[in-house]
Amino acid sequence: MSHTVKMKVKIKDKELFKAVARRLGLEVKENAEVRLFSSTHRGLAVKLPGWRYPVVVEEDGSLVYDNYGGNWGDFRELLKLEEEYVKELVAREARKKGLSVYTKRAKDGSLILEVGR
Repeated sequence: MSHTVKMKVKIKDKELFKAVARRLGLEVKENAEVRLFSSTHRGLAVKLPGWRYPVVVEEDGSLVYDNYGGNWGDFRELLKLEEEYVKELVAREARKKGLSVYTKRAKDGSLILEVGR
């Protein structure tokens, strides 16, 4: 059985999200109507490598996708896109305040963003 997932992550800046997706070489379609396995969604569609269906950013910024528990797409591909988006968003806001952002990885693989002068 397939499961459509709606993540709690909100994409506040769709233009930035599109730019990051394109920089990563991902196919992006604006105002797309996407039929996931059992539901239809409209919004910004991003095709991730190896995914059967695209991820959709709905009007309210919610991410909707169906990767059938990893069988139709590696969740790490979505995490990579989200991570790049967050890095760009934080860096942009930091630059507005004259600050720099430094990134590093924790031992568990999670991303650490340090903001400073």
